[in-house]
Amino acid sequence: MTDRLRIALAQINPHEGALDRNADRIRAARAEAAAQGADLLVTPEFSIAGYPPEDLVLKPAFVEACMARIEALAAETADGGPGIVVGGPWRDGDRLHNALFVLEGGRILARRAKHELPNYGVFDDKRVFIAGPAPGPVAFRGVRLGLMICEDWWFPAVSETLMESGAEMLISINGSPFEAEKQDTRVQLAVSRVVETGLPFVFLNQICGQDELVFEGASFVLNADRSLAVQMPMFAEQVLVTEWNRGPKGWACTPHAVAPAMPRMEQIYRAMMLGLRDYVDKNRFPGVVLGLSGGIDSALSAAVAADALGPDRVRAVMMPSPYTSTESLEDAADCARLLGIRYESVPIGPAMEAFTGMLAPAFGNRPPDITEENLQSRIRGVTLMAMSNKFGDMLLTTGNKSEMSTGYATLYGDMCGGYSVLKDVWKMTVFALCRWRNENFPEGSQGPRGPVMPERVITKPPSAELKPDQKDQDTLPPYEILDAILEGLVERELSVDALVAAGHDRATVLRVWRMLDRAEYKRRQAPPGVKITPRAFGRDRRYPLTNGFSALIA
Repeated sequence: MTDRLRIALAQINPHEGALDRNADRIRAARAEAAAQGADLLVTPEFSIAGYPPEDLVLKPAFVEACMARIEALAAETADGGPGIVVGGPWRDGDRLHNALFVLEGGRILARRAKHELPNYGVFDDKRVFIAGPAPGPVAFRGVRLGLMICEDWWFPAVSETLMESGAEMLISINGSPFEAEKQDTRVQLAVSRVVETGLPFVFLNQICGQDELVFEGASFVLNADRSLAVQMPMFAEQVLVTEWNRGPKGWACTPHAVAPAMPRMEQIYRAMMLGLRDYVDKNRFPGVVLGLSGGIDSALSAAVAADALGPDRVRAVMMPSPYTSTESLEDAADCARLLGIRYESVPIGPAMEAFTGMLAPAFGNRPPDITEENLQSRIRGVTLMAMSNKFGDMLLTTGNKSEMSTGYATLYGDMCGGYSVLKDVWKMTVFALCRWRNENFPEGSQGPRGPVMPERVITKPPSAELKPDQKDQDTLPPYEILDAILEGLVERELSVDALVAAGHDRATVLRVWRMLDRAEYKRRQAPPGVKITPRAFGRDRRYPLTNGFSALIA
């Protein structure tokens, strides 16, 4: 029995499926932990492969390759250095588990399978894994560790089982995705587990961008008295060695410096940076290209890209038409100058004339309408895709969640692209983020300090500029009203009656419902984008394209 234990918490960034890279990152973390005298290194959920693995785990070769890396790491613990808790797949006969492995003394000391499998929102664990039995403690160097995997601690059963079977502390390895202000929920739930069991609790999370998902880290430790002993930073890798001592009331973690709470706008902005950076870098794109219109959405997208990747990896293209205002030309150029990104202008007038002449025999005497407006957007999409193909940069789309909700976007036009940082960001939040970035410099940014967009970009009325004197509000309700209705319909699944009872005009709510419903086919074809809210389009919210349900049905 020992009265002292040093546990290293490895808040690291795995690369999905890059098994050797992930194993080497675990080795590096172990070496760092060993240099500080750690007894045990704890790594996040599925750390050998990255989480969520989705259908990769249905490939037998993938599972075998994961196990080979885990066994190699286990053999290395024969050197007497820190043991390792590593996450990965475990095939037990014909049962495939999401598991953790305790590596010690040159072997796999213990395995534990995830008991609670999430099957909601972005999670599909039940699709590929079989739930394991409620786990018992693992004896490690004289300490009975209550080891859990993510969802296991969101409900009381597993923690209570571990406590009742003799666990002396609770340690959960996690792949818990970011949502704005989700950390408060995590800490409150952790307090519940501590109160129920009387045991200290460790929450260790990965930090990475994985397709639509961002994992922000924010790992922490609560002592049995519910005090916060450790709070690791958001959006930063760190290997932190914590010191534990056994006293008359059990184990306690020596308090460390606590990372300060992060304001909501900074959380969202940093999540967009991390999501874009990891998507671009892990998919080996040299940089990004985007259309810079002089409007607020493209300005914010460009700012995030410059901060995430560095200005030299961002190419901005202004594509003026006869309807583009002088103010937009000036604002786009000023925005590019403030960010220090590459900027060029490719007028689309000649292409508009070519399409008009080409289609004239088919269109006959029909007057111009939305067809000609959408043609401009598609010409811009073709132009940007050509730039992407020629230079290898990924095309970054700039549409926000309000537009995607209502279908205020053009298929094969402004929806063209490989990724979107604003896909889950409401328009009113776009305004707030622009003001935040002009007044703040995000930690980890590779972009410039100071304001990054002209004030006029934020204050002028939004416009697609596809016809003379066009404004978004010609087609959409005011954004403060639109976003409130959409938030109710999308994120809270409120009925029309409930929104009317909350003070909204019935005709406006019905109009927004119809736009939301009719645009499902567009959203199905949209690129992936950073998940920010509890209900993002895509993995979170899956609706049939052919759908006869009406808002008027009681």
